[in-house]
Amino acid sequence: MRLLLGLPDVYRAEAAAMYWQAFGGKLGRVLGPDRLALRYVARVMRGDRCIVALGRDGLAGLVGFRTDGGSFAGGTVEDLRRVYGLVGAAWRGGLMRHLGSGPETDDVRFLIDGFCVRPDLRGQGIGTALLAAVCAEARARGHSSIGLDVVDTNARARALYERQGFVVSHEAPIGALRHVFGYRAALTMVHIL
Repeated sequence: MRLLLGLPDVYRAEAAAMYWQAFGGKLGRVLGPDRLALRYVARVMRGDRCIVALGRDGLAGLVGFRTDGGSFAGGTVEDLRRVYGLVGAAWRGGLMRHLGSGPETDDVRFLIDGFCVRPDLRGQGIGTALLAAVCAEARARGHSSIGLDVVDTNARARALYERQGFVVSHEAPIGALRHVFGYRAALTMVHIL
């Protein structure tokens, strides 16, 4: 396995599919159908804001992060309009704004913005290697802590983060939107570097 800072364009479609596989359960009712969601994700991913793991047969995993220039997979209203049309962008944008109510950047913590490992390669240390790499990137950029959000229904991801020293610092319930997104709360987890 080889880790790279940045997403080579040749892996963009593969990265979008992997990202959608990881987050489609949460975002599918809003960003679906799948064909449009994949187009949207491929459009908004910022290749300069991630670390990728490459294996023998392609992309094995990725971890996105936020900088003062924006997030790895954050889109604009214009991106939504280009993929979903004017009406589709209006209602999707309204719902997505509720998920993005936290800060786009954090003056103290380096923020993880999307983390996924190819399903058939999970349990092989790829996630641990990606977390170590993103922690090293945070330190190199002068941060003393790193943070991320994980939904309360993702016990496997939370367990990985806890094994790597992340602790829950805040819980943000999403109220009635739990019926749309399929989870009750987002947990903010922090790791001191």
